[in-house]
Amino acid sequence: MYNNTIKENFYIGNGVISFMERELFAKLEKWKNKKKRKPLIIQGARQVGKTWIMKEFGARYFKNTIYINFDNNEIMKKVFEIDFDTSRIISAIKIEFGKSFNVEDTLIIFDEIQEAPKALASLKYFNENASQYAIMAAGSLLGVALHQGTSFPVGKVDFMHLYPLNFYEFLCAMGEKQLAQLLESNDYEMINAYSIKYIELLKKYYYVGGMPEAVQTYIDTDDFYEVREIQKSLLKYYEEDFSKHAPKEAIPRIMMVWNSIPSQLAKENRKFMYGSIREGARAKDFELAIQWLEDAGLIIRSYRITKPDIPLIAYMEINHFKMFMLDVGLLAAKGDIHAKVLLDDCRIFEEFKGALTEQFVAQQLKASERELYYYSTENSSGEIDFVIQQEMKCIPIEVKAEENLRARSLRAFCEKYKPEVAIRSSMSNYRKQDWMINVPLYALDKYLDMY
Repeated sequence: MYNNTIKENFYIGNGVISFMERELFAKLEKWKNKKKRKPLIIQGARQVGKTWIMKEFGARYFKNTIYINFDNNEIMKKVFEIDFDTSRIISAIKIEFGKSFNVEDTLIIFDEIQEAPKALASLKYFNENASQYAIMAAGSLLGVALHQGTSFPVGKVDFMHLYPLNFYEFLCAMGEKQLAQLLESNDYEMINAYSIKYIELLKKYYYVGGMPEAVQTYIDTDDFYEVREIQKSLLKYYEEDFSKHAPKEAIPRIMMVWNSIPSQLAKENRKFMYGSIREGARAKDFELAIQWLEDAGLIIRSYRITKPDIPLIAYMEINHFKMFMLDVGLLAAKGDIHAKVLLDDCRIFEEFKGALTEQFVAQQLKASERELYYYSTENSSGEIDFVIQQEMKCIPIEVKAEENLRARSLRAFCEKYKPEVAIRSSMSNYRKQDWMINVPLYALDKYLDMY
């Protein structure tokens, strides 16, 4: 039962983050009500709000929430080292909680679970022997830990992924819930009427992004400079993670890949080029570095396909990809894009604006759990920025930063492959043509949800 009176603050770093609505809550409620519910692992990069969403979900839907952080709880870590007797573990959790509790109205949270490999392994036994307990777990570097050989309960857990706030969630956080809901209405005549407002908010999103602390700072201060300070701190925080948690020999190359992302995306052809990192660099030199960044949730990859057919993964070229950051605001911060340049349509900014636009689209599509692909010919002419698989359809999407209505590559693609639907996404209003649909950038994700 949803408790709409619970609106507690939560903490990220040193800042207090107030109530935010996240679309993941609907999926979490479905998980809670499953007849054969497994322990749930929420994945995602550091600072995207995993701890808050678990605690907030507990506050809304359960009478009791038991929170165990293995990063600073050595006693509970030792409890799991003994054996996997779930009855004994639950008795220890009750001691930690300080009182008894009813199974049906209690959520147990294991945070930073990668710090306690035996606790991670225990999820298998909770699923098999004590499935009545609602158990949720998260670990900021869990993907990294698994690649380093941590034991994992394959097939015994459910997964969900939390990303930075998408544009819909950003609108809600900004107090524009009616504009957000309008995007779900399919009423494009009304959506077009509010295009100026949507574009203004989208440009703010390009700068602020969707990291919860950056969003809350903008809401609280209306100050882009304070937002940028938060973003710079987050970038520094991630870079400190490299030195603390990455293999020593990989750290310099992780930094080189990480620092190259803005320049890689600024190129007209945004395909990731190893030679742009270092002259003579080859894929094998940087495979470990790229995999570490991906496991940590800090990058998104979009792979080239040679043919737009079902399933797209069958036509994927694993060595040809584009690399995006996890958040458009962090990309703007890493590129040191000034708020005035971004919001005032400065011509100097023209090339990088395309990079931010593709980053925005990649981020929205990934947050909807879509796999990302792009299409280009061998000589890289006629590129289609994104191709997604929607049920039995392949949908090409050409992305434009402004209101540029030329779509030569998309037209050539459609003449060759004759897709059932083709989309150009730009700042222009929604309109349907005989061979293509123009969908505003700010409406793209919700349009695809309804298609």
